[in-house]
Amino acid sequence: MFGLDTIKGIGPSTIDKLNKLDIYSVEDLVSYYPYKYKLLRKTSLEEEKVTVSGKILSMPTVSYFKKMNRLLFQMEIDNKVVTVTIFNRVFLKDKLTIGKVITVIGKYEKNTITASDIILYDIGNGTTVIPVYHLVKGLTSKKLNTYINDALKSSYVYDYIPEELSNKYNFITKKEAIYKANNPTSMKDLDDSRDRLRYEELFLYSLKMNYLKDKRDNSGTSINVDRNKIQDFISSLEYSLTKDQLNALEDIFQDMSSPERMNRLVEGDVGSGKTIVSLITMYSYKLNNYQSTLMAPTEILAIQHYNTMTKLFKDFNVNVALITSSTKKSEKDKIYEGVKDGSIDMVVGTHSLLNEDLEFNNLGLVVTDEQHRFGVNQRKNLRNKGSNVDVLYLSATPIPRTYALTLFGDMDISIIESKISGRKEIITKVFKNNQTDEYLNMIYKELKEDHQIYIVSPLIESEDEKLDIKKLKDKFSLAFKNYNIDILHGKMKSKEKDDIMNKYKNHDIDILISTTVIEVGVDVKNATMIVIFDAERFGLATLHQLRGRVGRNDMQSYCLLVSNKETERLKIMESIHDGFKLSEEDFRLRGSGDLFGTRQHGDMNFKVAKLPRDLDILKKSNEDSKEILNNISNYPLLQGIIKETIKHD
Repeated sequence: MFGLDTIKGIGPSTIDKLNKLDIYSVEDLVSYYPYKYKLLRKTSLEEEKVTVSGKILSMPTVSYFKKMNRLLFQMEIDNKVVTVTIFNRVFLKDKLTIGKVITVIGKYEKNTITASDIILYDIGNGTTVIPVYHLVKGLTSKKLNTYINDALKSSYVYDYIPEELSNKYNFITKKEAIYKANNPTSMKDLDDSRDRLRYEELFLYSLKMNYLKDKRDNSGTSINVDRNKIQDFISSLEYSLTKDQLNALEDIFQDMSSPERMNRLVEGDVGSGKTIVSLITMYSYKLNNYQSTLMAPTEILAIQHYNTMTKLFKDFNVNVALITSSTKKSEKDKIYEGVKDGSIDMVVGTHSLLNEDLEFNNLGLVVTDEQHRFGVNQRKNLRNKGSNVDVLYLSATPIPRTYALTLFGDMDISIIESKISGRKEIITKVFKNNQTDEYLNMIYKELKEDHQIYIVSPLIESEDEKLDIKKLKDKFSLAFKNYNIDILHGKMKSKEKDDIMNKYKNHDIDILISTTVIEVGVDVKNATMIVIFDAERFGLATLHQLRGRVGRNDMQSYCLLVSNKETERLKIMESIHDGFKLSEEDFRLRGSGDLFGTRQHGDMNFKVAKLPRDLDILKKSNEDSKEILNNISNYPLLQGIIKETIKHD
């Protein structure tokens, strides 16, 4: 990779700024695309909202008041002298020199333009497309654009799409596509650029996925499924399994009986009962003298699983152990010994399971709960603690089957859609911020019934008027003086978080005010209401996950969404309770980002492509990549991509 200092004008100070944008090399720089484009067309001064070009007639004057500053200067526009005023752009002062022709965008009234933006050149006639980048202080769009153009001139750009595919789809070259993305002269430029760049991203993703699927060592061990003993265990449960749970188990039993290694994702909505499916699977391995392990993303969830397992398996001769960062060394040493000699059948825990001192006697199955919260290498390290280990992934993020089959092409998938019987539908209501009395009365009613409440905000603390969790604690402490209120957020230490959650589970806390750290699987049956502030900041999938923290009993539960924005989008939550239908809406409205978080299976951090919008392109690239893989030796550049994939798999 070429260093940034090889580009003209980039010194140590600029490198620091670029690093803040995750730009560390020339390759990063040329693939740093605009996040949006402004489409500008000149208007006349006869309109209220104007985009006009003209010559500067006077040096700008600067005024300061409160936390704002104002630039004021005069221009000649269409043979008229016009006063231009713009706020909080004092950094433009030295660039606004007399005689310079610039473009001003803003509101025109009585020979004055109150500008919202200034472009330091004449945009010309016709439609002008202006790229807009995410920036940091001290780095302008113009400078960044110059660096990218200089990098394109001086460095080699790898064109990963094979020539026959470029010809098939009539693509422009990669270098042209990058140049046009940063310097479009028309909408056609943008379309040509996007078509080329989106396809390449999805083609490389498909190539890696299909390669991993083809190369995976599927050799495993055929395991006997003792259906009579498994049925005895199922009969001991306090509830009946749903049809979807039984179908998922049947898929798993088929995998176990096959000589090929299991690599299955069990995907299910909140409250669908994925956990019991995984525990029955673990019991099936115990019956064959294999050990199993379940890795959870948080200590509180690991403890929850452990308590469930010890209760369910107490009459079935199963020895279960728990390992977390809080487990004392003396206790850990005993567990390590029991796991190594085979006297412990099942181990549940957090990242602590990855400790190299944990050696299994005969590991047969690895279960990963909320699999997308663990990195590829973490999952691989746990799998490598045994030989030909079967793998079961659990995910409570409902992804429509059409997308799941394409996105997770290297896994088999079982989907649990139906919910456990006996639970009432959660009543969801959307409130405006000023409807305080209405939602406070609903909260008070639940507290009087001795029920517990979750309050959620996306922010820990903020300088503006947003309701962050610290301001919310002050607000609710005033409204509910006789109740115990505490806060929880991701920046707390693990022990601190677990202490708070344990207090909440034990009902020592009545109202827990939190960020989305409570999103994953925490089961507090007495919690009957969740109130989510600034709800418009979340996708529907995340809101549905948060809603699933309540309604985990036979009591009526509520989800209140408080927002002044996007209330029509949020109202979808009032009528749709099915996570799969909501995920369809989330895909339609927001794309895949909200569903997959910051990092997901197969590294889906696309820069240009977006799902589901580009699902058709993904399907085409998927088929194309399979054909290319059959003759991969003819494509040295793609072989390099494959080698990198092997390194990180």
